[in-house]
Amino acid sequence: MSQQDQAPQRELAHRVFAREFNDATHTFRESDDDRAPVYALLPTGAKANRVFIVGTVTETNDVGSDDEYWQGRIVDPTGTVFVYAGQYQPDAAALLRELDPPAFVAVVGKPRTYDTDDGETNVSLRPEHITVVDEATRNRWVAETAQQTLDRLEAVNTPSGQYVELARQQYGSTVDPYRQAVIEAVESLDSVTDQQRPGDGADDPDTPATDPSDVTTSDAEAGSQEAENTDDDEPLGEFESDELGLDTTDPQS
Repeated sequence: MSQQDQAPQRELAHRVFAREFNDATHTFRESDDDRAPVYALLPTGAKANRVFIVGTVTETNDVGSDDEYWQGRIVDPTGTVFVYAGQYQPDAAALLRELDPPAFVAVVGKPRTYDTDDGETNVSLRPEHITVVDEATRNRWVAETAQQTLDRLEAVNTPSGQYVELARQQYGSTVDPYRQAVIEAVESLDSVTDQQRPGDGADDPDTPATDPSDVTTSDAEAGSQEAENTDDDEPLGEFESDELGLDTTDPQS
């Protein structure tokens, strides 16, 4: 067997909304090997070593003491994800350093958990790649992530599935918050205002330039060389919430 055959395969990057990502507090390895990948268990019943998010960077801060350690606050229609990049993620750290928020970005990275002194578990993202994108790319990601979240929710109702059962054990059987997150995300596509839209950075020399015609959601996942390593199907077109079979009406009291 060649060394290439023995090389570990890069894990799929799962699309996930902030609300579910922040609830993915259980991590595990599937072997005792120190080099075995660490997985975050998504509440909708999937394991994720890498995730793909797109949102608006609203704030960046150097939170390091001796060395630079950049924190980025990224908002999607369902919540906030924090990313952290330091000396071992030089490209991501450089982009966060130079970025002028607000700006749309796409991030591929690995989930990380941290136990606080008060017993809480915080979830953050260690970026492998960050790319500045346009609003159309963000909207496509919202549509695709909504569909893939619904697919996972559908799988929760099936009797089989190792990770579905593990998710029930760790988080309970209630997945309504993630269905509600899908509804909110889809509805947000029709409610974006000019005040909420970051500029494209064309007039700012400190903002990395991006030609919208050159960006797709696959490109945003750190380039075409990694396109085969993501969990995306064909990009979805624009759609309304009723096309996903979602009931967005308020329940009767």
